[in-house]
Amino acid sequence: MRAALLAISGACLPLALAPIGWWPIALLSVAVLKGLVDQRPEGGHRASCAEVYGKFLFFGLGLYASGASWIFISIHQYGQASAVLSALLTVLFVIALAAIFALPMMLYGAVQPKGRWPQLLLFSAAWVLGEWFRGWFLTGFPWLYLGYGFIDSWLAGWAPVGGALAVSGMVALTACVIGLLPTAKRYPRQMAASAGIVAVLWVLGGVLHTAVWTQRANIEPLRTALIQPDLPILEKWQPDFLPATLAEMRAIAVANRTQDLLVWPESAIPALAHQVEPFLTELGHFANTAGSAVILGLPRRSLEGKYFNTVIGLGRATGSYEKRRLVPFGEYVPLESWLRGAIAFFDLPMSAFSSGAPNQRGISLNGNGIASAICYEIAYGAQVAIDARDAAFLLTVSIDTWFGDSLGPHQHLQIARMRALENGKPLARGTNDGITAFIDHRGRIVDQLPRFKADILYGEIAPRTGTTPYGYWRDWPVLIIATIAIFLGLTLHRRTQPAALE
Repeated sequence: MRAALLAISGACLPLALAPIGWWPIALLSVAVLKGLVDQRPEGGHRASCAEVYGKFLFFGLGLYASGASWIFISIHQYGQASAVLSALLTVLFVIALAAIFALPMMLYGAVQPKGRWPQLLLFSAAWVLGEWFRGWFLTGFPWLYLGYGFIDSWLAGWAPVGGALAVSGMVALTACVIGLLPTAKRYPRQMAASAGIVAVLWVLGGVLHTAVWTQRANIEPLRTALIQPDLPILEKWQPDFLPATLAEMRAIAVANRTQDLLVWPESAIPALAHQVEPFLTELGHFANTAGSAVILGLPRRSLEGKYFNTVIGLGRATGSYEKRRLVPFGEYVPLESWLRGAIAFFDLPMSAFSSGAPNQRGISLNGNGIASAICYEIAYGAQVAIDARDAAFLLTVSIDTWFGDSLGPHQHLQIARMRALENGKPLARGTNDGITAFIDHRGRIVDQLPRFKADILYGEIAPRTGTTPYGYWRDWPVLIIATIAIFLGLTLHRRTQPAALE
């Protein structure tokens, strides 16, 4: 029953994220987790590390089985694997993610403090370090972070200061205090003090939400068209599909010559750059003549024979950007010599990319830098922050078709909103079939297109200068504070008298 309750609690947490957005659910979900982890086995003896790990594991199984269920669609519908095999691979994926989720939380499980202050410090700090670990380990999977669900709450004001990890830590701390409510009568002073600290953090978040961290640039807003072509993701790579695709792009460019910027999504041209060089030259010349800029995605092959997932600028936009964070199996195949050719899922179109260089000049428009991120990369807050410092705005292009009609595209959009808020810069998001959107520098959606519909979203991007505290320091202050909290919690745990812990 305890294992089932943990799994159900974890499965409920994604309800706090997009598209549902019931953020109080996250507080209750984590509060239940903490309460069950703190619960002693029969006889009152200390739980073993294996038992504590198991509790976090069951919570993680529910979390990822619910929140990352879209992986089944990617494997079955687009990887063309059978339903049975797709289900098996999805189960293995969920188990692996749950195991990684539970691993860093053993910082809390190894101590199992009974004192109120050690519990608050250790659990919240372990949660923050755990999210950072999940975004780093084996290239990372920075998805389903607590902080993302609170982008429309007062706590979101902390995002430009400490990023999503800071918001996650405050959510975890709030959940811990909620979990201590049953003991409020036994420890009224500690309960009042901890509730007061949480209240101050929420109120300060609301105050910080009104702060202006970046400044409007002294240039006119860019009239922008985000093209959502809604091309069939597998069929478009057939050779006979290319002429119609290029003709449609040419027609759209001509019809929108008065726009300052036209953006097509990731892999908008289903061919290598050198194969369509005459078309790119023509499109660039047309954009220059019209006084506009074009940004589009397509694969590129280097002279050394490596393939890169790339976005390029044409016309008034110059330069290119090569994707650095690749999606396992979607853009490269781990253990390729063993897995390539085993099933269709390991032979998806363009699944042999190489990572782009760590430091790239990227794309600029009329001399103003653009912080670009391709698809999954937008989930890496620290990487986006480095690129966003000197950028006028953020741009992310994607093919969310792989998610199907699931939670994935909505979660992806919410993550992009957090990046805009963290850096205080507007963000344009162009996708193949949704969710294409304009997001302002406070992380608010200005306008968006519905999914599964070919359309063009028109809007303005108001470039900004400057940077936020998070843009400058990234995750380091939060990680340092979490580490200090771990040591402080351990110190308080050792000094707490047993009599006070009964």
